[in-house]
Amino acid sequence: MNFSELGLNERLLEGIDAMGYQTATPVQEQVIKPILAGRDIIASAQTGTGKTAAFLLPIIHKMLTTKHPANFINALIIVPTRELAIQIAETMEGLGYFTDISCMAVYGGGDGNSFVTEKKALSSGVDMVVCTPGRMIAHLNMGYVKMNQVNYLVLDEADRMLDMGFNDDIQKIISFLPKQRQNLLFSATMPHKMRDLARKLLQNPVEINIAVSKPPEQIKQEAMVVYEPQKIPLIKYILQHKEYTRVIIFCSKKQQVKQLAAELKRAKFLIEEIHSDLLQDKREQVLQDFRNKKLKILVATDILSRGIDIEEIELVINYDVPNDGEDYIHRIGRTARAASTGTAITFISEAEQNKFAAIETLLEMPVEKMPIPEAFGPTPVYAPRTNRGYNTRRGGGRSWHKKR
Repeated sequence: MNFSELGLNERLLEGIDAMGYQTATPVQEQVIKPILAGRDIIASAQTGTGKTAAFLLPIIHKMLTTKHPANFINALIIVPTRELAIQIAETMEGLGYFTDISCMAVYGGGDGNSFVTEKKALSSGVDMVVCTPGRMIAHLNMGYVKMNQVNYLVLDEADRMLDMGFNDDIQKIISFLPKQRQNLLFSATMPHKMRDLARKLLQNPVEINIAVSKPPEQIKQEAMVVYEPQKIPLIKYILQHKEYTRVIIFCSKKQQVKQLAAELKRAKFLIEEIHSDLLQDKREQVLQDFRNKKLKILVATDILSRGIDIEEIELVINYDVPNDGEDYIHRIGRTARAASTGTAITFISEAEQNKFAAIETLLEMPVEKMPIPEAFGPTPVYAPRTNRGYNTRRGGGRSWHKKR
């Protein structure tokens, strides 16, 4: 379906064209019309399906075509991480380029100047605010945020926010909003606590399920069964034997990120790290360098697994097995975006075999276990207690692509 068929405002269509969007994704096709009709939405869709534009486009259209009070917040979008807040604000800037709708990203981690800038915008009024819960609570506690004219509330990556313990903050923010408003809830998964939130928040919602969360088919998934001390040498081997445009290596703990980053820097790889200890300015600069291909390799915690839309990431390496299947899907979903292809390799230590078997159960398929080069010595047999049907043994040295 072309966006012109959705009845969107001409100025908005100009922004869509400038952004290079051509046809609506499935989630956009199913979500935009009920939002335009004023319905509450609860939508489940996997990462990379175009959820951001699915809610931004109809909200922008309605703000352009209906009167709303000036100098007040009209749309509030709550997200779990500053990276996602920045990305949504940047998408809004592009889609709304030919309109006069203002947007502000409000998130923690910056210096005092950023707080002052946010305070000025929230005090004088801004059409759309994209915020993380904790930062917005800090502003609300100061008493100057104009929330009584909010017509649209969006919770994006709502399952992630609940997992991060933001439920009380979300409820507090909602308590400042008018009761008459349109509510849009987007989530990758629908656990019981998500259903509970939806029942409290939404009025007669339209429920949309795009697909069971599964990785895109164009991602080549591989796994390597190793002993823990073999992981860092194996990463060096992989990076040395083929030149990649962009690589993200995920670790579950920031201490692992720091250790691995230090090892790779000593090995003269052009890499940087992303984790919660970095100042926001540094994180933004690292991501910008990665986008601009000044930097080829990122080592990151799961803070980067959602909400970062960077094309041409050829390889994702899971240094460790994620805690659950959804985290795995979001991690590897950083590659093979925008119809491109990519590879995702997961390292599985002996202690992680059962966790990975649970992920294979979610995927409804075994992930191919690749042989490790003989030079690395013996490796474990893949024999998880929960998934014995997928056992494989190491089959000898694998010949990786030669360095170009």
